[in-house]
Amino acid sequence: MDKVNCYHCGDDCGKKPTEYDGKNFCCNGCKTVYDIFSTYDLSYYYDLQSSAGSTPNVVDGKYDFLGEASIIEKLLEFNEDKLQIVNLYIPHIHCSSCIWILENLNKLNAAISSSQVEFPKKTARIVFNPELLNLKELVILLARIGYEPYISLDDYDKGVKKVNRSLIYKLGVAGFAFGNVMFLSFPEYFEVDEFWLDQYKDVFRWLMFAFSLPVVFYAGQDYLVSAYKGLRSKILNIDVPIALGILALFIRSTLEITFDLGTGFFDSLTGLIFFLLIGRFFQQKTYSYLSFERDYKSYFPIAITRINGDNDEETVQVYDIKRGDRLLIRNEELIPVDGILINGRAQIDYSFVTGESEPVFKESGDKIYAGGKQMNDAIEMDVLKTVSQSYLTQLWSNTVFREDKSSKFQTLTDSIGKRFTWAVLTIAFVATAFWLYYDSSKAMNVFTAVLIIACPCAIALAAPFTLGNMLRIFGRKKFYLKDTQTIEQLAQIDTAIFDKTGTITTTQKSSATYQGMRLSFEEESLLKNTLRASNHPLSRTLYDLLAEHNIVPLDEYQEHLGEGLEGKKDDAHIKVGSADFVGNLLDANPQNTSVHISSNNIYKGRFVFHNHYREGVASVFKEMDETLDLAILSGDNEGEKTRLEEILPKLTPMYFNQRPNDKLDFIKSLQEQDKKVLMVGDGLNDAGALAQSNVGIAISENVNVFSPACDGILDASKFEQLLKYIMASKKAIKIIKLSFLLSFLYNVIGLYFAVTGQLEPVIAAILMPLSSISVVGFTTLATNLLGKKLI
Repeated sequence: MDKVNCYHCGDDCGKKPTEYDGKNFCCNGCKTVYDIFSTYDLSYYYDLQSSAGSTPNVVDGKYDFLGEASIIEKLLEFNEDKLQIVNLYIPHIHCSSCIWILENLNKLNAAISSSQVEFPKKTARIVFNPELLNLKELVILLARIGYEPYISLDDYDKGVKKVNRSLIYKLGVAGFAFGNVMFLSFPEYFEVDEFWLDQYKDVFRWLMFAFSLPVVFYAGQDYLVSAYKGLRSKILNIDVPIALGILALFIRSTLEITFDLGTGFFDSLTGLIFFLLIGRFFQQKTYSYLSFERDYKSYFPIAITRINGDNDEETVQVYDIKRGDRLLIRNEELIPVDGILINGRAQIDYSFVTGESEPVFKESGDKIYAGGKQMNDAIEMDVLKTVSQSYLTQLWSNTVFREDKSSKFQTLTDSIGKRFTWAVLTIAFVATAFWLYYDSSKAMNVFTAVLIIACPCAIALAAPFTLGNMLRIFGRKKFYLKDTQTIEQLAQIDTAIFDKTGTITTTQKSSATYQGMRLSFEEESLLKNTLRASNHPLSRTLYDLLAEHNIVPLDEYQEHLGEGLEGKKDDAHIKVGSADFVGNLLDANPQNTSVHISSNNIYKGRFVFHNHYREGVASVFKEMDETLDLAILSGDNEGEKTRLEEILPKLTPMYFNQRPNDKLDFIKSLQEQDKKVLMVGDGLNDAGALAQSNVGIAISENVNVFSPACDGILDASKFEQLLKYIMASKKAIKIIKLSFLLSFLYNVIGLYFAVTGQLEPVIAAILMPLSSISVVGFTTLATNLLGKKLI
């Protein structure tokens, strides 16, 4: 009787398979999963990779603890009445079918709005409605379809994930076995003819065989399993040649000692796997280092307003916030940490976290979560947790906000990877056929050496390591980018657009004079409290210039983008903003930067600002003008035009009175002309333009500008370095191309020596990880040298 495999998981069904829908299953669990997938039109799962599933576990009663509110609170990343987010570690994630089914969970249960898989970490971030599906039911659903999550409350209490040490264990086993096999091979190496050694020759050989078993089937299992899954899916991945080389050495060596034909190649075999694992370990450590630098050391310059014990407001960096601190969150500002609302009316947009833009209303005493954006009056909150930089980074890189900006290097790497394996296998079999005819003693060495020496890993590593290191270097230089693709986009920039207020001007040295009717004490107090809720650069400047007043909660507050603010307290109503917004039609086109005031619909006067431009603005634009097309897009009037003409290069286009939509349309029109546009703005009023541009950079100057709209945040103190950062991005792309060339030369030279029979498999195993290490070393050294040139 022919062996029958389960249609779902691929295991042997035994003598009595369960038949359903014309297919065989090893158990009712697999049959149930197939039935679920078929019912909800998810059978494409099996088209991606046949027999990709796993047998679901019986979990009755196992997750009853997920009914406890205190435990749920620890596990959830976000918790609201109708929306919860959980990030679950799912060990069984291993292929494209797994990703596809887990990202289509909403088809299995309508209560799940979205799910996102992070394949390298084997995690799934799931957004669901707790009124329709609780956390326990979600976990059981995952277990029923063969993706049972691993949940350890100890890990969540400590705030760390379980560390996977399997690679270290495998490296230890391979190193131990390799050392012993080398020791047992000494008599063979030196052809010792001592009688007592010759007497134990067979014992030594079988000991080497025994040492090789855990090396091949435990330490080397990742290569074998990956190759098997690839072949089962009719895909030739890069592990196929390595697995073939391992099996060829193992089988031939076993046959040689079984029939007393020779000593075999157990030293080469164990050495091969040991050195491959060293290369993998080095790569893993480097990735972890870059990730750590990204998540925990390169803090974004998010300036938060903290209220101290004397009720004074002070600006601090986000990483200085401690549990128990009292924070002021203004309109349009990001909530940086979890906390309790203690003052004000919260109207929070959690789209940054959930992708859902409907605002959530909160009252004093309610818990509010990091990542939300306050959409109304200023609020005050008590901090429950210190800031999690890695969480903010994850939010910023959320695919909800990521445009489809494909990486050309990723495309090139994928293209090389698909053809590489075919080319290597062809060369290996042709070279082996030649040596079998010409000198059969070298055929096995040639076959194995070709399979091992040729490696696309160095090509695959060039882009991520170069760009990853540049991301880290930029972070240390106070230029914070969303991801590595932003560096690629930045390198292609040919046009730079700048906002004026808060971007090329600085609020630190600005001053203003008042022209108009004297404001009463009550009017100035209401004005001060209205400005307190706004994050606009002019609002912040004017707030600092006004005299101290008691903080009074407003009855109503509204900010009209690009126009102004209005606040109400009892019967008093104040408007702050442009001339036409407050109703001063006589001064609708002023010739300088002004903020107009009206009280109870009576025009009172205006504050005229005296702008101070950032140091080095003239030199920055002069240098940029040599390589980029420049333009100014300002929401302000033309009052500064003459002064700007003195600062900017001649004939630089300047557009004034630009509303947010005008800026966005202007950038669109440039992109339609195949321009690659960089937009530099204040991150608040320019959100649409920043999102539309190829690269959007927000300038941070004591302002909470952390927004999904921008691709990068530049600390205001580093404005003069902007062109250097752009040029460094272009040089980083050249480093990647040089790395590709190095990798190509390595493969050509290595294959030459392997094909001509001059390369032993164990030497090939040493050279293979060394090629990856050399490329990583080159990219790291080159980018570090590049970084040292940045001030």
